[in-house]
Amino acid sequence: MEAVPPAAGKSLIERAYLQAVQPSDTSDKIRVRVLDAAAEQFRHWGIQRSTMEDVARRAGVSRITVYRRFATKEDLVEQVLLREFRGYFDTFLVDIAAAATPADRVVAGFVSSLRTLRGNPLIGALITAEPDQFTSSLIGDGGRAVAMVREFVAVQLGQEQRAGTISADLDTRLIAEVMVRICASFLAIPSQIVDLEDEEQLTRIARQFLVPMLEL
Repeated sequence: MEAVPPAAGKSLIERAYLQAVQPSDTSDKIRVRVLDAAAEQFRHWGIQRSTMEDVARRAGVSRITVYRRFATKEDLVEQVLLREFRGYFDTFLVDIAAAATPADRVVAGFVSSLRTLRGNPLIGALITAEPDQFTSSLIGDGGRAVAMVREFVAVQLGQEQRAGTISADLDTRLIAEVMVRICASFLAIPSQIVDLEDEEQLTRIARQFLVPMLEL
């Protein structure tokens, strides 16, 4: 895999993906403990109702210790979400790697994305209880976060093209854009028709509407 450029100036989603393909630094055990405590605190009480003092208390450290590692609450929130999304990318890559065909990989990616994001205790809680806070953390950068997920999917489709498993004439970025927006709409807007917990139904939807984009 090509070397990954530094993450400075990139959106939360971009940095989550970059960290998913690079080894993570867990040498600062206190920082990891604070992040664990913050994720648990936000899951139970939400972001808006939680304070840095709450996180420090749950982590068993002083408030000053928390501030030495995270200058503001906003920084802490971003780092917690960053770590959660890194887990999403990790899972996505594993799930599509286990699929045998391009069609299977599209289906696996779609189902994996919905399952992983909705099943994540913190992300799922934020989507349900604090959608505005969650959305602002992701798309407050003028759409760059959504664009990065699109590029992530487009990279996977590009690999299929180089392997000769899908047509070289396909516009992989456009296909990725549509796929990502379909997935995002299911996360953001409740459906009375589609049961997001029914993976068999999600599989049928992906095969009926997403796989044909590959023109297999």
